[in-house]
Amino acid sequence: MYSPDDIQYALETTSVLYEPDRRIDTFGSTRFEFLLLSELMDSVGQVRIRSGEVEANQPTIIKPEAYNGIEFEGFGDDAERFHQWLQEHGAKIAFLNYQFKRGEVREELLHDSLDAVRERVLDDARRMGNPMQVVIEGVDDAWEISLLRFIFEIVDKSSEINAFDFKRKGLL
Repeated sequence: MYSPDDIQYALETTSVLYEPDRRIDTFGSTRFEFLLLSELMDSVGQVRIRSGEVEANQPTIIKPEAYNGIEFEGFGDDAERFHQWLQEHGAKIAFLNYQFKRGEVREELLHDSLDAVRERVLDDARRMGNPMQVVIEGVDDAWEISLLRFIFEIVDKSSEINAFDFKRKGLL
């Protein structure tokens, strides 16, 4: 289990070095291929490369339907006006739900500096041009937190596009 300090440290030090060209598809699942580089904490000149896939299912729309059942006790007139606004615009308020599944992860241990490994991996990623490839530099002990940081970033970058696509199809 990760401590709050482990999580905070991993979030602060993780960086996405190479972003995928694609975003999360609105009307289908999306599979990202990741390489996660991390320097071993207790060893100098050793870098672990974790590779695998993260699949994002098609985003789903969540529409809160039960606004009539909301009660505002002790709030005053503004709360009642807000309640009326919710009733009038409730169908237009929606949230997107994202679900992710991580596949099997492979590990490779290299005896080299992090700088040298990073440069080689980035050169390979650029040369291959895989639009679904992501390269992340993270923390070895909390590597899943580093991967989750990428997931939150890709959701943030995809949500506006996904919402636009749903609106264009009349679903929002």
